[in-house]
Parts: sequence; C-alpha cells; structure tokens
Amino acid sequence: MLVPASSLLPLEILVKTVIEQYLTTSYCITFVSDVPFNVFLPTGLTYLIPNEQYLVEQILNVSEIGCSDYIVRMQEPQKFMVAFERVVHIGDIRRSDRKIIILPYDEDYNENREIDLPSMVFSMKESHFVADMLMIENYKSDTNCKLFDLITHKFVGSDNEIQLPIHLDRWNSCTEKFENQANLFPHDMTDLYGKTVKVACFTYKPYVLLDIDPAIEPLGRDGVEVRIVDEFCRWINCTVEVVREDKDQWGEIYENQTGGIGVIGSVVEDRADLGITALYSWFEEYRVMDFSAAGVRTAITCIAPAPRLLSSWEMPLMPFTWFMWLAVVFTYFCASIGLLIAHGCVTTSYPFLNVLGMMIGQSLYDDSASWTIRRVTGWLLIAGLILSSAYGAGLASTFTVPRYEPSIDTVQDIVDRKMEWGATHDAWIFSLTLSTEPLVKQLVSQFRIRSFDELKRKSFTRSMAYSIEKLPAGNFAIGEYVTQEAILDMMIMLEDFYYEQCVIMLRKSSPYTPKVSELVGRLHQSGLLLAWETQVALKHLNYKVQVEVRLSRSKNDVGTTKPLNLGNVMGVFIIYVVGVICACATFLAEIYVHRRKVKKELTHLESLD
Repeated sequence: MLVPASSLLPLEILVKTVIEQYLTTSYCITFVSDVPFNVFLPTGLTYLIPNEQYLVEQILNVSEIGCSDYIVRMQEPQKFMVAFERVVHIGDIRRSDRKIIILPYDEDYNENREIDLPSMVFSMKESHFVADMLMIENYKSDTNCKLFDLITHKFVGSDNEIQLPIHLDRWNSCTEKFENQANLFPHDMTDLYGKTVKVACFTYKPYVLLDIDPAIEPLGRDGVEVRIVDEFCRWINCTVEVVREDKDQWGEIYENQTGGIGVIGSVVEDRADLGITALYSWFEEYRVMDFSAAGVRTAITCIAPAPRLLSSWEMPLMPFTWFMWLAVVFTYFCASIGLLIAHGCVTTSYPFLNVLGMMIGQSLYDDSASWTIRRVTGWLLIAGLILSSAYGAGLASTFTVPRYEPSIDTVQDIVDRKMEWGATHDAWIFSLTLSTEPLVKQLVSQFRIRSFDELKRKSFTRSMAYSIEKLPAGNFAIGEYVTQEAILDMMIMLEDFYYEQCVIMLRKSSPYTPKVSELVGRLHQSGLLLAWETQVALKHLNYKVQVEVRLSRSKNDVGTTKPLNLGNVMGVFIIYVVGVICACATFLAEIYVHRRKVKKELTHLESLD
C-alpha cells in the first residue's frame, strides 16, 4: 500500500528505509503484527494478525506461497520464533537467506523494562539457525528526536559468543539517517571467524576414515567427503567438530519425523550441522532436510560367489543338453519297440540290447533275410553314427575347454537363484523400497542385515552376495567384512542395481546449504573430487581387494587349451566302474541261478532213481 511519507510514524519510516535498502529483491514480505502499521512496499505484502493458537498454521500458509522474509511486531516475539522454527521443519519451502526483523512493540522508550529482549530472543535455540536477524530497539533520547538501535546476534565466532547481541547502528528520526551506515545484515557466510560446524559421520571407506594415525594424517581423519568438509571450513573460516555415529551408522528418521538415530538423526535433531558418509538423495530424508549439490555419483551392485568348475563326473553328460538327452532316450525306446515289432514280437531277439549297440556305433549280426528288419537296422545304424559323432565332438570340446557353473550377472539372476544379499545396514535399499516393480520388490525382500562378524564368516560360505559401490574414478566402496581371502572366490555383477547421487545433508533452510553447494560445484569444475577419490583409494584402501574386484570377471577366462588329466576323465571312469560292477553282479547272479537250476534238476533225477 502507498502512504504519504509525511503521515508515517518514525518507526514506520525506519522500516520503510530498511526495506528499500535490503528487501527490494524479496518476492514477498510478511508483516506479523497485532497493531496497525503503515508502510510503503515495493514488493508483495502479506499481513498477519497473530493468533497464538493458530500461529504455526498462519506462518505455514504464507511460507508455502513464497513469503520468506518477516517483519514482526509482537509483545512476545519469542512465540513467533518458536512457531517459525516449527514451520521450517514441516513446510516444503526451503530458503537459506530468510530475514527476520523484530520491531519494538511500543514505539516510545519505556524506562521500566525489566527484561533484555535482544538477549532473550538471540539466546533461543531457534535463533541459532537464522543468520539474518535484525532487532530494532527504542533508545532513550534527551531531544525530541526518536532514536532506534539496530541490533543483531553475533552468530559467528566461538560457541559461547554466537548468541550475544551486537549493536550495529543507530537511526535518528530527525535526520532519518543511520549514524554509522553499517550493513544491517552482515552475516553473508563468507567468514565464520572460527565458528564450530558439527559434522556427523562414521568410518566408511573411501568417503570417511576416522582414527587415522596422526603421523599419517595430522587431523586423524581423511576421505573424499571429509576433504569436502575440511575444504569448506578452510573457505569460510570455520572449525570442524566430528560427531561420531559408529553404532547406528546411517541411522533412520522416526515416523513422527521429529527425531532419529545415526547420521540422519543427528542432523534432524540438530546434534550436527552437516551429515556425510555416502548419504544418497533419498525421498523420505529430503522431506525433512536440505540436500547440497551432488558430490559423488555412485552405482550400487553386488559381488557374488564366482562360478566354479563343473564337477568332473558331469562331463560325460555335458555334450548334450537335458532336452537332447530326453530326445535320445525317447528315440531309443521307440526304436527298440519298432525293432521288436519288425521281429514279430519275438522276445528272444533282444531288441533293446541291439538298439543300444547300434546307437553307440556297434555293428549288428543278423542272418535274417527280412528286408523289414534290414531297413529298420540300416536307419538305426545311420542315426547311431550321427549321434555318436556329435557326442564325440562335444565330449572332446568339454574335455579340452573348462566348463563353469552359470554366473550371477544381473538382477534377474540373483532373484532367480534366491540368493541373499546384504550389508550391516538397510540404507542400501532406501532407494528401492518405494518401487512397485515386482522384480525390484523381490530383490528388496532378499536383502538381509547382518552383523560385521557374521558377514565376514558368510563370505567364505558362498551363500551370500555383498553390496558394493562403483565410484566415478574406477574404485569401489567395499565393506571391511569382505577380506582379501574371501574376494578370491567372488565376482562382480555386470548389471547395476541402481545409481545414486551422494549429497551432504543439512537441516531445512540451513544457512550453510548455498555455500556447500557452491563449493561442490567448484570441486567438480576443477576435477578435485576424482583426484581425491584416487588419492584416498591409493593411500587407505586395500589395493589387492580393489584389483581383485576390478579383474574378477577376467581372472577365470581361458586363454589356451590344456592337456587332459585324470580329473577330466574321472566321469568316464565312474561310468566304466559302474558298468563293470553291474556286469559282474549280473554274471554272478546268472551263475547262481544256473547252479540252483542244475542242482534242482539233479535232485529231481535222483528222486526218480
């Protein structure tokens, strides 16, 4: 609204001046005042008459339409700060540069004030997360002119000083000028003067490494994301304080979204300002937190048990598939029945043995002059020649080139085999749980959470696959429970489960978010993120494990043929031994039956005599 300047009160003139100098770029300004207030606004205006019972809903409504800056004139501005903090958490709009201007409730100076309102407001927890706050206070004057002090909180520096009020300037209603022409919103996040920034994390290579020997790393920490945080604090002059979450690791958010555990819970509950350690851009977390620009693009896959050589006893069966073997058996019975019919259903012709002999390339002696039998026998000899030749060629190939079990290459493979896969935390499936695809839902159902020791033990049993990350510079993030010995019997899958963007998590509307994102962008431009990943991998990761995973799909490749050994022909000898045993058993059974028959006949003759 437009009001003549001559009709404005001194406080209204001051507010108009501040708006013209600092809030001209605001999309919308919200006045929260229960007393009339006139001012000229060059931008959008929303006027709220605060209702203590519905104050959160009132502020939320204007916040969601884009009103991010507030001018507050309430008898108890502390209630506004509490409601504002609640709106920050439950609203969807995020603004890191929100400005709050708190006006004196009474324009005239009151000598009987018993409370120090600036100290009370700035010492509130809710004020610690807003950089741009300005409080206007009446100042006692001996003249007819009204004086107003402009005060903010220190915000930067040591922890015991950040809530202290700082006098910025004084405005005189007679001259309508500021005494010092100071910047009324001085905290542009370019210099925090050593302010402590708490970072929640835990050891997870190569993102974060803690408890490093100071002789190797003076700060006792390293990692790709640790270097991002350290570089951030070197840039804006802050001090990193590590908040360790070794027990709960990534953690989770409670259903009421007011708290949590682990790294995520530390950020939600403001135990930490930043959260790192391979945090992906998860939807549920984004609803209650801010994300920086993506620092690392990672692909999630598994290392599964490597295929082993097929057992030697199976080699005689390998030249034909199971369907081919069924066809051979079917042909054998059909041919035997046909030959039996050709012989006039005479059982003494031994058709089953004759057909078996012809199918394995044996000749057949038959003095019969029947052309029907000769035609059937001729076709059987031709079929037997083709089958024995094909089988011999396949058997030669099988004996020469090693044959392996089917490998686990895709998501479909791991689902079809019902292979368990897992890690120490379910953060690996956060990005998959909302999917409605049946294949993905089955994959999620096969995920298992196991302790470190149990994962290490199961890595030698070939009963489980292990989730890993493929990083941009060609390295892998692998849990320490996969040892150098266990990785020798594993192979990386060809197909990725999904890919994600690693971000730094902050509280909603955190004043650090723009600076962190700006730094990440600069690191991408310079290529430092790829260089840091390589440096950390060479310095701290198990190089042999990295190489084994990288070459796991080529280490079993067969380059040349090799001579046969006993293991290759063991299956043939097994069949031979089984055949000899059956033949001997049959021979002994025939002798036994024949002797009993002869003895029975002798006994019968003796009885006749």
